[in-house]
Amino acid sequence: MSIRTDRIADLIRTELSELLLREIRDPRVALATISQVEVSSDLSRANVRVSALGDETQRLQTMEGLASARGFLRRELAHRLSLRVTPELRFFLDRGAEHSLRISELLDSLREPGPEDPE
Repeated sequence: MSIRTDRIADLIRTELSELLLREIRDPRVALATISQVEVSSDLSRANVRVSALGDETQRLQTMEGLASARGFLRRELAHRLSLRVTPELRFFLDRGAEHSLRISELLDSLREPGPEDPE
């Protein structure tokens, strides 16, 4: 990505985070956090990675809530950012923290107890 697309992606991430915090009243998206935004080189699409708390059902409900608010969020971005074209928003569940936790658990289970570790 170029410096311009990186800058625009960061602006979109900041504005979307603000919109989720202050404007969206849907309780399904209350536990959502925008973790990353990737903008296509022609600025027509923005892939938004969302981290959501809760179990799998709650995460899926969060994604449904974001999908239903997609039009509102894009319209608000158009008002807040002075871009010629406002990118189409596509939301994806970010499972990075979940994978990190699982790897940490696996590594802990492989560790053999030493003399300082009581069994």
